[in-house]
Amino acid sequence: MKTHPMRRYGVIALLACLLFAPFVAMAVDDPSEMLPDPAQEQRAEAIGSQLRCLVCQNESIEDSSADLARDLRHVVREHVAKGESNQQIMDWMVNRYGNFIRLRPPLTIGTLLLWVMPLLALCIGVGVAWWTFRRPRTATPTPLTDAERRRLSDLTETR
Repeated sequence: MKTHPMRRYGVIALLACLLFAPFVAMAVDDPSEMLPDPAQEQRAEAIGSQLRCLVCQNESIEDSSADLARDLRHVVREHVAKGESNQQIMDWMVNRYGNFIRLRPPLTIGTLLLWVMPLLALCIGVGVAWWTFRRPRTATPTPLTDAERRRLSDLTETR
């Protein structure tokens, strides 16, 4: 049985992707980007894994290969090299980019509303549906007037 050439190329492309996928997942593009002190580098990676890539939005800056993520990794490493604490670095990032930069933002009124609003909307919808369907329907229609009865009998007479 002969396979179609395009199918063969598809299999080769899939194997190539699987082979090179581990290398693509490494976010640090350049070894010179890393700090010489392993303890500081580990701290920088831990901080970077808590910060959202503003381009990718669901990846940390450590996992992203976007240019902005690379710049943010560089900023984090600069702050770590200066000797700032993790909290100081995180505060600097939040002051600069807002709480959106955090992959796990703190629980505030705003974030609480984001989580509660869908449930609130569902409850309001169920309440409106219940109120609409529980209203009594008019059981008897209003009687026809004499003029309406005559008109109806005229319309229904067979010719």
